Amino acid sequence: PPPTPALAVLSGDNRGLLRLGRLKRGETAVVRRITGRAEDVHRLEEFGLCHGTTVEMFRPGNPCILRLAGGKVCLRASHALEILVAPA
Repeated sequence: PPPTPALAVLSGDNRGLLRLGRLKRGETAVVRRITGRAEDVHRLEEFGLCHGTTVEMFRPGNPCILRLAGGKVCLRASHALEILVAPA
């Protein structure tokens, strides 16, 4: 499929949410939904990436680097895991 524009807003139950990977350097957002295998979601929660967490895109790309809660987390894109955020 063609790439989604950076500010693309999802439809349906995800209205107003963006895919985390669409954030640009320095943009902040609040995590609203994480879907995927339970063990993958749990691992992200252990790093502090969970519903309601404010994140800043430190370095976009694959892998991307997020700033959250005073630290940084590096994430590689995965088709099995989706992180949706609301612009802050």
